[in-house]
Amino acid sequence: MISTQDWADARLVWNYHQMGHSPRPCSVAIGLGSHDLGVADTAVDLYKRGMAPLLLFTGATSPTTRERMPRGEAVHYQERALELGVPSTAILVEPRARNTGENIRFSREVLEEAGIEVSSVLLISKPYEERRAYATARKLWPEVEIVSASTPMTLDEYVDSIGDARLVIDMLVGALQRLMVYPEQGFMISQPVPADVLEAYERLCQAGFTSRLLTTDVPSACPG
Repeated sequence: MISTQDWADARLVWNYHQMGHSPRPCSVAIGLGSHDLGVADTAVDLYKRGMAPLLLFTGATSPTTRERMPRGEAVHYQERALELGVPSTAILVEPRARNTGENIRFSREVLEEAGIEVSSVLLISKPYEERRAYATARKLWPEVEIVSASTPMTLDEYVDSIGDARLVIDMLVGALQRLMVYPEQGFMISQPVPADVLEAYERLCQAGFTSRLLTTDVPSACPG
């Protein structure tokens, strides 16, 4: 059972993961590969609204996408964008990245090799990965402006789309842990976590939503 308190805590964490940026025109839109084709759909919507003249999709495969996207996440995103009417000349593909850091580094390399000048990036991710993507990009590409975006949806809508509420809450908890642990490892910038969000995270850990936590000795990994 997922209690009323669990749901309230999950919504606090969900809201924290979203940056609340308003989409605005940028040099390029980068769609971060994942299991969620909604990232590609949102990238196409933003492209058609004139928010970027170019789409770049990045991602190889992972254990969770290998069967669903055998040609690689970025390639499947590209195919989706073509189906939705984006011309091939407006799409670049980066097919090697296997984590968020590589998404950013390899995308930057592709754009530099293509001779594309970038001053701002519309960074498109799953809704609960907005803050992690932003923090990673600010660390690895500090000279460009980063605008975070994702498919507009509530936690309830996202749970319905995944079909597994416990898994979604586990992912929210794991993503927040990484926001606290990864800055110490040099993977992203540090961001303050409000006290109420941290308390919600601690309660969710204690309630057993821990399947996506990293194995680490860092105290913030999961309170005992």
